[in-house]
Amino acid sequence: MRSVTFQVPGKPQGKARARTFYNPAAGKHVSHTPDNTVLYENLIKDQFLNRADGFYLERGTPAVLRIVARFLPPKSVSKKKQKQMLEGEILPLKKPDMDNIVKVVADALNGVAYHDDTQVILVSAKKAYSAMEGLDITVEEYSSGR
Repeated sequence: MRSVTFQVPGKPQGKARARTFYNPAAGKHVSHTPDNTVLYENLIKDQFLNRADGFYLERGTPAVLRIVARFLPPKSVSKKKQKQMLEGEILPLKKPDMDNIVKVVADALNGVAYHDDTQVILVSAKKAYSAMEGLDITVEEYSSGR
């Protein structure tokens, strides 16, 4: 089974909704992906390409995505509570939503890790507190027997 594991530094972000507006010059409605989402997708793509070593799942090959979104505990909480957060006793029930994190990762890897994100047939995603924020991502070829 082929796989690539990589990290994306910085605070995890979700996929923001595209903004649609009427463009009078063009005479039609136009959708625009927010710049922050485009920049974050490019960061994910770059981090993948730095570790990929030629990894690519051709069209028709099923893929598995494993994502851990790591958040820093808030500075405003007590040392005791921070310790509980880092030990996994208190979980990050906060934005961004996990489905939006999965969406930004899946979309960012379109055309670089796999042909299209429709190939992703299994996703494992988790939010956790950590001393270092970021994303831990594994993309692997699906093998039956799991």
